[in-house]
Amino acid sequence: MKVMVPVKRVVDYNVKVRVKSDGSGVDIANVKMSMNPFDEIAIEEAVRLREKGVATEVIAVSCGVLQCQETLRTAMAIGADRAILVETTEELQPLAVAKLLKALVEKEQPGLVILGKQAIDDDCNQTGQMLAALCDLPQATFASKVEVADGKASVTREVDGGLETVSITLPAIVTTDLRLNEPRYVTLPNIMKAKKKQLDNVKPADLGVDIKAHIKTLKVSEPPQRAAGIKVPDVATLVDKLKNEAKVI
Repeated sequence: MKVMVPVKRVVDYNVKVRVKSDGSGVDIANVKMSMNPFDEIAIEEAVRLREKGVATEVIAVSCGVLQCQETLRTAMAIGADRAILVETTEELQPLAVAKLLKALVEKEQPGLVILGKQAIDDDCNQTGQMLAALCDLPQATFASKVEVADGKASVTREVDGGLETVSITLPAIVTTDLRLNEPRYVTLPNIMKAKKKQLDNVKPADLGVDIKAHIKTLKVSEPPQRAAGIKVPDVATLVDKLKNEAKVI
């Protein structure tokens, strides 16, 4: 069984994001970029499935600029067998990415697609669900545990009320939550091996996909700064301020 794992190149989670002076977007010039943390968890889970003998091949996929090859090399250093880059300099929105992934799913015929539940740059949480709809495949989102056997996947999901376990028939789409696993440390020998692994480069036109944007960003701005806290002498003053100033009670 093939497992396909889409990964996204985003601003590293340790970096403080800065908004461009004209408000047109986020400044990524000279900023450290890395793999989306949720996608890193997805790669780790796919590699573990291969190590258990459930999967035979792990394919990492990324859509974006040429520098996404670095993200794919990281995925292969973690353990992916090969990678595919859909190269484009156009802005890619979730629907466009889902259409590109659908074309690759039809081409590669994976038994399972595992991807992060959301990217930490736009926080859309849409691509996995859109891909499942386009491919007409069952889906299990926010997975904290995945077990695959006998052509089915048992997925424990994190929901508002606690945990929910669902069974889905393969092929299927699974999106990962933070508690699914802890990605392994990438060693230098594996980084060197990743340089020799196969990395295919295709264009959206090669897949017959229109990546036209349907949403326009009007303005990006910093959140307002929080006001400093104050000390109150007693409970009565606290209640009075909550009631008359903050108006929360």
